[in-house]
This record gives sequence, structure tokens and C-alpha cells, in this order.
Amino acid sequence: MGHREDLLEGAKRCLLEKGYARTTARDIVAASGANLASIGYHYGSKDALMRQAVIASSEEWGTGVGETPGDVDRTAPPLDRFATVWDKVLQRIGTEPEFIASQVEVLGLLPRDAGLREAIGEVLPEGGEGLVALFEGVPDTEVDAETARVVGSFYQALLTGLMVQSLVRPEAMPSGRDLAEALRRVTAGEVLGPGEG
Repeated sequence: MGHREDLLEGAKRCLLEKGYARTTARDIVAASGANLASIGYHYGSKDALMRQAVIASSEEWGTGVGETPGDVDRTAPPLDRFATVWDKVLQRIGTEPEFIASQVEVLGLLPRDAGLREAIGEVLPEGGEGLVALFEGVPDTEVDAETARVVGSFYQALLTGLMVQSLVRPEAMPSGRDLAEALRRVTAGEVLGPGEG
């Protein structure tokens, strides 16, 4: 790897170990073996490098979810597929608390960091496409922009909430089947019981 790649790998490690806000340029240099001047040369600033580390880490995590063991029967009823895929996602959430903590920290910084908000905003539609593709078992290229906006946003909202819940009350995490049952009840108007919604 060259200095650019070394710096990105070092920044990703720092993101997991120290968090976004607490990572300094010197931390990244120590983690990467590169020199301080190379951050400015390759990324312009420490903040730009850290933004790239957040995006790269998220993309890698999303790819890893798709590779999590466990077959998804694409011919199964939609709620069964929904439950199975959420179980895969929940398995990843449960095994990577440092990554989840870094993502939740970044979300909290967005209102006060325009550069970070812009960087995340640019890749958010791709994240929606990736989630729709994961749940539907299709390549990202088969997901149109409107589906990514509507359905992808729904999946992203659930994912974000589950990430936060995993940090606050990991023992109370729902299963994929719980999420599917909740969705069934809401759409059937049976949240409070049959015919009571």
C-alpha cells in the first residue's frame, strides 16, 4: 500500500479505537506509519481523511452484512425474507460494538459539522440502494432511485434505530421475526390486537 491507503487504514483503525472526534492527526500518523505532511498532501486535512474513513468503514460493513453466513430463500414469503435478512444484520450489529459506536457518534456530530453532513449526504442514496438490494437479493444496479429513496430510507431508519438500541439496551434487541411481526401488525392495523388498530 502507498501512503494514501496507509493513512485511510490508519484513520479507520482510529475511528474504531478512539472515535471520530477524539482522533488527532498524530494518532492517524502513529496508526498508519505515514508522516504528518502526507495527510495534507493526500487528503487536504485530517477532517477530510476522517470523513473518508467513516464512508469507507460503512461501505465495508455493508458489504460484510451481505457476506454474513445464512441463506436467504428468495422464494420465501416477503415477511419471512424480511426477518431472515434482519437476523443477518442484527448478527453483525451484535458482534461489532466499536463500529456501531463510531457510527452513532458520527450521527450525533452531523448537526454541527457541515463537511461531515455533506459527505454522508452524498453517499446516503447508495446506502439505501445497498439495503434494498440486500433485502431483495438483487444487484444494486437493479434498484431505481425512487425505490432507494422510499424503501431504502425505511431500512436506513430501522438500521439506525437498531444501532442506537444495541448500545443502550443490547439485551432488549428484537429479532428479525420480531421486526417482521411488528411490520405485519402495523400494516394490518393490528398493533393493539386484531381489529383494534
